[in-house]
Amino acid sequence: MIKIKYIIYVFIVNILFLPFSAHGDDASRAWKLSYKSTVIVLPTWPGYNRPGFGAPLGTAPAGTGFYVSADQKTENTSFIMTAAHVIKNAKVVDIKDYNNITQQAEVVLVDLKRDIAVLKSNVKGLAIKTSQGNLNIGNPVCVIGNSFGLGLSLSCGIISAQNRKNLGFNQIENFIQTDAAVNPGASGAPLVNKNGELIGMVDAIYTKEADIDAGVNFAIDKELINQFITENYDLLIKN
Repeated sequence: MIKIKYIIYVFIVNILFLPFSAHGDDASRAWKLSYKSTVIVLPTWPGYNRPGFGAPLGTAPAGTGFYVSADQKTENTSFIMTAAHVIKNAKVVDIKDYNNITQQAEVVLVDLKRDIAVLKSNVKGLAIKTSQGNLNIGNPVCVIGNSFGLGLSLSCGIISAQNRKNLGFNQIENFIQTDAAVNPGASGAPLVNKNGELIGMVDAIYTKEADIDAGVNFAIDKELINQFITENYDLLIKN
C-alpha cells in the first residue's frame, strides 16, 4: 500500500512540475537565440544633451529595438526596428547592444500609422529571424525589453488573443495580446516564440490608471511588420 501511494505521489509531482520545467527551457532557449539581436534605444530629446531625459509626457525616456533583415537571408544587418513613438521628435538616437557598446544611429524610416520606425547603425548586428509558423492562443511567448531602463531582461507569458484592432493606439492596428510582463522602456521590444523567432513588436500597455504592466499588453503582429518591410524593401535591402 505504501509503495502504491509513493508511485501515485511521484506521478502527480511529475504532472505538476514537468510542464513548468519545459516552459523554463523554452524561455532560456528563446533568450539565447534572440538577445544578441536586441538593443536598447536611447533617444535624446530637444533641449537636452544626453539620452534618457526630456521625453514627452506618457513616453518612456528609453526603449528597445532589434536588428532586422528585409530578405530574411542576410545574417548581419545595419537596420534596427523599433516603435516610432520611442524616437519621435528625438534629435539624436543612440543604441546600446548586448555587449554594452553604445553608438549613434540614424533614423531612416518612420511610419506613424503603424508606429514602426527603422534606424541604421554603423556597426552591423545579428538579424532576428521571423517566425514562418502559425500563431495560436495559448502559445508561449517572451519579450526581451529594456523595462524601466534597467537593461535588457526577459519576461514570458502566452498569446492571450490575436487580431486586436480599433483599440485607439495607432491608425493601423493588428495586435497580438499577451500577458508577458511589459513596462515602460520595453516599447519596440521583440515578442518571440520559444525558438527566439520574431512574432511581433511590443507597442502598448492597456491600462487606464498607471503606465505599468497590467497583464494586458499588445505587440504589433508580424503580418503588419512584414507589410511595412515589403513597402520599404528597396531601401531596407541596401544594407
